[in-house]
Amino acid sequence: MGRRREPRKEIQAQVRIFGTDSSGKVFSDKAVTVNVSRNGAELSGVHPTLNLDEIIGLSYGANRVHFRVKWVGEPGTAKEGHVGLLNTSPEKPLWDFPLPVPAPDTHALQVADHRKYSRFKCQNSVELHTQEGASFWASTSDLSVGGCFIEMTIPLPKGTKLKIGMWIGETKLWAECEVAYSSPGFGTGMKFSRIAEPDLERIRQFLATLPREAAL
Repeated sequence: MGRRREPRKEIQAQVRIFGTDSSGKVFSDKAVTVNVSRNGAELSGVHPTLNLDEIIGLSYGANRVHFRVKWVGEPGTAKEGHVGLLNTSPEKPLWDFPLPVPAPDTHALQVADHRKYSRFKCQNSVELHTQEGASFWASTSDLSVGGCFIEMTIPLPKGTKLKIGMWIGETKLWAECEVAYSSPGFGTGMKFSRIAEPDLERIRQFLATLPREAAL
């Protein structure tokens, strides 16, 4: 059995993609779908260099949704310029054409997913403290033992170092973080640079309680 959650429809539709590339540069460019589903899409003709797990935006017609980069085609192969995406808010429709009914899919993914840590969709309150002394509140949209994605309209620049306090139930955890990537209008991907082992273990325990459907 393949790794997709549902069958996809082979269709070529022009979309616009936007966000920040692997160097932190903001981009807005056109691309074409290869296949789509309710939860994901494969695009071709993607020119910006993208990192795995990065959040980018897609617009189709009047609709706009953000997706997580699940795989990137290797240069020099037939998949060069292709990316595989997962809708981070599947309750928000993007397409205006009918799609296959969800069912087991036998597709075998031929592009490796090099993600180091599994991420889970969840919302946790966080407080952020910058090195300059500014502090503000936000919330996560996903979490792993290696980092988290924090929703914010004006994201922080790549490489920014800060300290965050995260609430899990009645417990407040602390971690030193660095901005791994930002997606304007959506938020910021953080990687933990230092976190105490008891706090890391609390994250592991929390993630273990989340349903399998929460995995991204």
